[in-house]
Amino acid sequence: MTDQRDESDGSRLYGEGSRALQDRFDTRRLADRIEDRLAHDRLSHEDRRFVESLDMLFLATVDRSGQPTCSYKGGDPGFVRVLDDSTLAFPSYDGNGMFLSLGNVADTAAVGLLFVDLTTGRRLRIHGLASIDDDETLRASWVGAQLVVRVSVTRVFPNCPRYVHLHERAERSPYVPASGTEPPVPEWKKSAWACDVLPEGDPARRAR
Repeated sequence: MTDQRDESDGSRLYGEGSRALQDRFDTRRLADRIEDRLAHDRLSHEDRRFVESLDMLFLATVDRSGQPTCSYKGGDPGFVRVLDDSTLAFPSYDGNGMFLSLGNVADTAAVGLLFVDLTTGRRLRIHGLASIDDDETLRASWVGAQLVVRVSVTRVFPNCPRYVHLHERAERSPYVPASGTEPPVPEWKKSAWACDVLPEGDPARRAR
């Protein structure tokens, strides 16, 4: 899947559905101004600083049948890295073993990333084509990473922050891998429905 420009009106961001609603509510001129002035296909220095300051993102993917899914990804600030002005990468840590998002990445590549600073309301959207990077050196640069997701950026644009509810951070997750420590075992892995089907070598097996 690629970020193709709509041949009908030159837009790479809006399809027929978006255009129909823009015309209905008379926002086509505004939408075009946003695409022309605010959307870009490279990560700026300010984009990089924002992305690398955050400890979470929302990742949207789509499977081969067109079914989308959205997942939360979290880590320490800077766990998402901008490798260059058109590439970013982030780790995949131990999860529930479903691999829905990464399976979709392997199948269709198309992703949407939403970065939100819940203390200020600032938001940034990034569209791209993702792949699973198995480079051992890169993976080893994140403590506890099972895999690395690499995203080739196709579109970057801000979002209006007005409906973002502001929150203060209460605490960071103790499950984020850190050098010199082993994260605690999540309670669900101790449950009767899960404990007998955990992967070989899972620390939760030792905790039983």
